[in-house]
Amino acid sequence: MKGVILAGGTGSRLLPLTKVTNKHLLPVYDRPMIFYPLQKLIDAGIEEIMIVSGRGHAGHFLELLGSGAAFGVRLTYEIQDGAGGIAQALGLARKWAQGDSIAVILGDNIFEDDFREKITSFTSGSRIFLKEVPDANRFGVAQVEGDRVIGIEEKPKEPKSNLAVTGLYLYDSAVFEIISTLKPSARGELEITDVNNAYIARGAMGFSVLEGFWSDAGTFDSLMRASLMVQEHRKAGNQ
Repeated sequence: MKGVILAGGTGSRLLPLTKVTNKHLLPVYDRPMIFYPLQKLIDAGIEEIMIVSGRGHAGHFLELLGSGAAFGVRLTYEIQDGAGGIAQALGLARKWAQGDSIAVILGDNIFEDDFREKITSFTSGSRIFLKEVPDANRFGVAQVEGDRVIGIEEKPKEPKSNLAVTGLYLYDSAVFEIISTLKPSARGELEITDVNNAYIARGAMGFSVLEGFWSDAGTFDSLMRASLMVQEHRKAGNQ
């Protein structure tokens, strides 16, 4: 299993904070944002990790994280030219993955749960991680029946469940073949929801529901919420 952290995008919702730096380098409580997804992959035992970022501030990641030796991992860097979407960014890892399964995590997602068991036991297909939320219409929303995911809708006006699809995905090597068949959405991007629905159509999608806190950190409100969640976690004696 290899890991991919997607840390591109313009961060326009966080201007002017992101005028001179990438949003994933902004602080969440006491650490740069990207430290959190990186640590989740490390805690799961993943030792080879690719960071995909945009062109403007790629050197900042290298200056901060270096080779990964300080974290006990090996880091590789890739550049996403333009805003092609999450799936397009993931597709850049195809040659590097060399047929391995991959754990993909969005660089602005902060998780409390530990994923080691789910990641180490993963063998094939795909797995998504869901969280019950009060405002599901802001997210990709999963509809489940028993132990199956039967569909995912992106930001529906009338959600069929309160289960938001969070920014952690496990995929086998078939993900790159799926990405190669995608067509851009109305906003001109290759959508990760289309990737996930392709796995659902194959009957190859599993899911887990998170127990601990989860937040993205891509807006002022969610950045503050994530920082407060981490602060509370630290005060409770957790790392």
